[in-house]
Amino acid sequence: MNSVTPTDEEYTFGNDVIISQTDSNGIITYANRAFCKISAYKQNELIGKPHNIIRHPDMPSIIFEKMWKTIADGQTWNGLVKNMRKDGMYYWVDTEILPIRDEDNTITGYIAVRKAASQKDIKESQETYKKILETQA
Repeated sequence: MNSVTPTDEEYTFGNDVIISQTDSNGIITYANRAFCKISAYKQNELIGKPHNIIRHPDMPSIIFEKMWKTIADGQTWNGLVKNMRKDGMYYWVDTEILPIRDEDNTITGYIAVRKAASQKDIKESQETYKKILETQA
């Protein structure tokens, strides 16, 4: 996790597609320009860092536990994620994560493709995530 203090201010973005790659442990190995712009981090601040550098505290940990199980099993994971920028603002993304395999079919990392989430999906996810967090407390 990071040491950024969240603000209650949303950052919205248009049709940019955020792409990142990690190694098998979730360490960022590639971040496209859109990822840098939307997260407010420079590329050299992202490369080599755990992908959860952008995790927002409103996200229930169980969502990421399920995500990791799915992708470690070699499956594609889809979901809505609330991320946090370097300045503390938040942004919602519709996320798809796919395993990257070598010639022996061993998972060597993951690629994530994200786009702006719809307001309808955000509203549904906010309610679900809030209920999950309440039961975890």
